Amino acid sequence: MFVEFFKYQGTGNDFILIDDRNESFPVSQERIARLCHRRFGIGADGLILLRNHPEYDFRMIYFNADGAEGSMCGNGGRCIVRFAHDLGLFETETRFLAVDGEHEASVVPEGISLKMSPVDGMEIHPEYTFLNTGSPHVVKLNEEVESMDVVGEGRQIRYDALFAPGGTNANFIRPVDGSALFVRTYERGVEDETYSCGTGVTAAALVAHRRLAMESPVGIRTLGGNLSVRFTPRPDGGYSDIYLIGPAERVYSGNLDLTQVPS
Repeated sequence: MFVEFFKYQGTGNDFILIDDRNESFPVSQERIARLCHRRFGIGADGLILLRNHPEYDFRMIYFNADGAEGSMCGNGGRCIVRFAHDLGLFETETRFLAVDGEHEASVVPEGISLKMSPVDGMEIHPEYTFLNTGSPHVVKLNEEVESMDVVGEGRQIRYDALFAPGGTNANFIRPVDGSALFVRTYERGVEDETYSCGTGVTAAALVAHRRLAMESPVGIRTLGGNLSVRFTPRPDGGYSDIYLIGPAERVYSGNLDLTQVPS
């Protein structure tokens, strides 16, 4: 069985995209993990299926690199919007369904602008902040973020009993030039540092507003490139009209012989 696949990346966060509108892709955790493996497969931070939905332009189904179905992925969301645009499913603006609900997105000069789910609040602790931007995130300030051991420290936070049983992602931030952040992220499901994490930089921007008084939009620098996050603070401490904005690009395409991929 041959399946056409497409590789996309958003600020270095890379994904396998498959047009599964006929719902023929044989989902299995082992198969998806193998395809995402950087030595034995295509290599990616996740795999995303694009499927039909009667009330939306399309539906996004996201799997982590470990093959398990994941929570919302912001950069993956921007990549599937670019994929849908390349497929001709919309011209400028779109509405689609993801695991955390409805999203709106548009093609803009900077790339793709993706509306994220509202955030109702955050837990502020002396050493860190915890919030959910479609996926759970810890955000910590670290002035040595360029040289720190993100994998070592991130893994400790990810598996801390405080966040059991699902665990959390871990983000380390440093202010840059007063209105921007440098962000590094350890992602659960990938179980490694990624070049960028969409829900992570969204969390970082909201924490920077709350704890560092940064105003919208917050510029974001990651290992994979630059993003921006725009938002509206609410009187109740939550945030609405949150937009993740940045590039999303096709890298290459090919054909998979699924009979050669363990399932």
